[in-house]
Amino acid sequence: MNEQLTIFTLDERRYALRLAAVDRVVRAVAISPLPQAPEIVLGIVNVQGRIIPIFNVRRRFQLPEREIALTDRLIIAHTARRSVGLMVDAVADVMEYPEQSIAEAKSILPGLEYIKGVVKLEDGMIYIHDLEMFLSMEEETSLIQAMETV
Repeated sequence: MNEQLTIFTLDERRYALRLAAVDRVVRAVAISPLPQAPEIVLGIVNVQGRIIPIFNVRRRFQLPEREIALTDRLIIAHTARRSVGLMVDAVADVMEYPEQSIAEAKSILPGLEYIKGVVKLEDGMIYIHDLEMFLSMEEETSLIQAMETV
């Protein structure tokens, strides 16, 4: 069985989300602040009448912060609980990999709780992001409370 992945980049590093979790990719847009949201939330956007929290993936992966560029992309995806947006540098491709070629993150780099698996390639690795584990329970509760004020 093959796993379909949406590949995106942050600072030349490649990450992925399961294609089934991705709803669409759009150009970066202005993000409205969301008071009392967890630090990991950049703010909110309105996508076709739905208010969606935008996650700061750079902060979660401890990458250097930078201003949002016109070339950046917003991945609109969903978890079991809600729709979310991820601000990324670029969306590279949709690729298929055999499930057996995906190593569990724990077996390669213990302690990466936001990474579900890793695909090893000749020119580097792709880190498969686990959206369901992106927020801690405390951040999840804080986000729910902040979203109720919108």
